[in-house]
Amino acid sequence: MNGAVFLYTKAAAAKPPPRYDRYMEKRRADSAVAISAYQDTPAAHLPGALIPGVRKPLSVPAPERYHHSRMLPQSATLLFVGAVLFFALSLGVTTFNTLSATNSVAAPVVVLNGEEPVMTKELNYGTRVSFSEPSFFAETRDSFSKSGETFIEADLAAMKLRLHREGKVELEVDILSKGREGSWWETPAGLYAVETKEVNHFSSFGKVWQPWSMVFQGNFFIHGWPHYPDGTPVPEGYSGGCIRLSDEDAEALYVLTPVGTPVLVHEQDFAGDGFVYEPKVPKINSEHYLLADIKSSTVLASSDMDTKVPIASLTKLMTALVAAEYINLDKDVRITQEKYVTTLIPRLEGKSKASMYSLLQLMLVESSNEAAEVIASQIGRERFIVLMNEKAKSLGLEHTTFADPSGLDDHNESSLRDLLRLIQYIYNNRSFILELTANAELETLYDSGDFGELENFNEIDGIDNFIGGKVGETLAAGQTSISLHKIEIKDSERIIAVIILNSTDRPGDVTKLLKYVNERFE
Repeated sequence: MNGAVFLYTKAAAAKPPPRYDRYMEKRRADSAVAISAYQDTPAAHLPGALIPGVRKPLSVPAPERYHHSRMLPQSATLLFVGAVLFFALSLGVTTFNTLSATNSVAAPVVVLNGEEPVMTKELNYGTRVSFSEPSFFAETRDSFSKSGETFIEADLAAMKLRLHREGKVELEVDILSKGREGSWWETPAGLYAVETKEVNHFSSFGKVWQPWSMVFQGNFFIHGWPHYPDGTPVPEGYSGGCIRLSDEDAEALYVLTPVGTPVLVHEQDFAGDGFVYEPKVPKINSEHYLLADIKSSTVLASSDMDTKVPIASLTKLMTALVAAEYINLDKDVRITQEKYVTTLIPRLEGKSKASMYSLLQLMLVESSNEAAEVIASQIGRERFIVLMNEKAKSLGLEHTTFADPSGLDDHNESSLRDLLRLIQYIYNNRSFILELTANAELETLYDSGDFGELENFNEIDGIDNFIGGKVGETLAAGQTSISLHKIEIKDSERIIAVIILNSTDRPGDVTKLLKYVNERFE
């Protein structure tokens, strides 16, 4: 099975649904296998992880796993996940008149190593498709089906979960609950894989048992109806962001799904809405810039969209994404003062602890490098960076790499195209991050405001249509900026993204580009 280990126990086989008898017969003949589950508490802090100036390798051992029998071969699983991501990005090029065409590239080779040498398999892939194109999720699903892949499709728009096998839908069940849109626990869209399985997982976040649990991204699971330790089911309106099924459906899916199975989570956020810009936008003489409509995925003006350059503190947008998916924001964090890094407005001196939510505010509003490093240390700095790069791959960011959580390292690089995809994803799936960058007071049960009134670096004097974004600046990157603006065009409210890289006058450039949009289209 492509080097992945199928998880099976007597508990999982108890009282199987009749329609799955033929699969259970085969599973009983399989060799002994293991059940494992991620420890859902942050990993221990790595000594010296916050000390800047030394670039460490971007690969560390995965978090410790607990096993009921023998060790799961992590190398096989990780290689399989990597192959899944490459596969999704190799679906071909779709003609799409609002974005630049993707050029054909040489086919990379990915080797999957199974438990035995005879299971070694070579996969060849060709051109890649852009994540920001409306057809990305549909093309991924259709390509998987055409090639006979086994994968899970979580359709959050239709609230349906489907198990595809050999080009056909073998199981379709209702999704009973997902994360609330706009909250930090909103269920993340993207292409992932089943990482671990556990018959009955105890969540340290919600203090509940989750039957038939399968991890697919950080703290996010597919599972049955959760219940408290005394056996009381959780209320229907409660959701921690996981994909919740009925117990019967969750068990059926659990029995049929091996570890390593691709998981495609999607909504209809990236579909074009039919809005058309006229006339065509002339080329603007600037080195690295982009103007785009977020809702229609229309690029209004840009320089070369695929040039990879340093991005400075725009890196912190990915730091916030990973933090929201892997760290419990409802906790206080210990601060070790001797491991500070350089930041423009030091605010952690004299503090021994702060809430995770307040650290996220500090990082996004004042671009605090200290806060970024403290956040990353909750998982382990090097492990956190690995997760940043994995998330970038899951979103189809082909020209993006991360070397630290703050953006100080010159090797934090991306392209205009990738940054557009990233800000679209945040706007559609993690809007609370944008609200924080705009210094909005969010409705939250979490401790916030530990650092008092913050100075918002992201705003520009004289611009009142700003709804969120991030700025940065280093010697290598120059001044950088991603900002979203709400503008009326043709009696329609549009959300315009302005991306600036390697600028010497960020406020002036953003102001001029917004003026261009207003004069050209309004």
